[in-house]
Amino acid sequence: MAIKVGRIQELNFEPFYVDMERRGIKLHDLAPVDAAAAVDRGDVAAAPVSLLESIQREESFQPVAGFCVAALQGSDSNLLYSKSPISDLSGVPIAGAGEDSTARSLVNILLTLKYQVRPGEFVTVQDPHEAVLITGDQALRRRRGMRGFPYRYDLGQEWHDWTGLPFVFTRWVTRQDLDRTDAALIEDTLYVGLEDGVDALYHVSEPRDRLLMLPKDIVRYVQGLRFFMGLSEHKSVELYRGYLDQLGLV
Repeated sequence: MAIKVGRIQELNFEPFYVDMERRGIKLHDLAPVDAAAAVDRGDVAAAPVSLLESIQREESFQPVAGFCVAALQGSDSNLLYSKSPISDLSGVPIAGAGEDSTARSLVNILLTLKYQVRPGEFVTVQDPHEAVLITGDQALRRRRGMRGFPYRYDLGQEWHDWTGLPFVFTRWVTRQDLDRTDAALIEDTLYVGLEDGVDALYHVSEPRDRLLMLPKDIVRYVQGLRFFMGLSEHKSVELYRGYLDQLGLV
């Protein structure tokens, strides 16, 4: 039976998948917010999942080597827009209830510990709100601004300015009970994907109209990401984990 892997169809995950179907791996399309649950249920054997959810499910998930998506500084794909400066956002509702759980937790950490203000609750875009959290391709499309929200904050840049470290938003995980041979195949295809897939993004010749990105924009975006955990990324994850414990967010 073919191994099934969760595919998230967003720009920052593209490189990982370039060699999978050729190697007989079946790709199952998922929304980012559904990836962890799909691995947990066994719908897929592996997927890139939110860092927070990978920490919450450590007893059942195992990281695939060090594969991740991390912002070295700002990345344009995890943005907070607001009507007021971030230091004035105490208690205000933030639209973004359906966005990435790690990004939501990072907003709470930054507001509470960096800016010393009380975070408001996350609501839907239909509810009254004074700020908006957007992630992934939606954020890339709106990276230059959002009407009615003049203040823009890149969460990766905010974290880096505060800690001097990159921020890991996503990690690749498998189920703990996955057959070792299958796990090794997934790991090997991810290594090949990073080598060939990232190089392919550096040589894109056509614009991505859906994201309002020219080839040079894509290159700049990829240059701001890291796809494998190094010492700085491990330090960042441990610091983030400590803040989660401090604020009771795990």
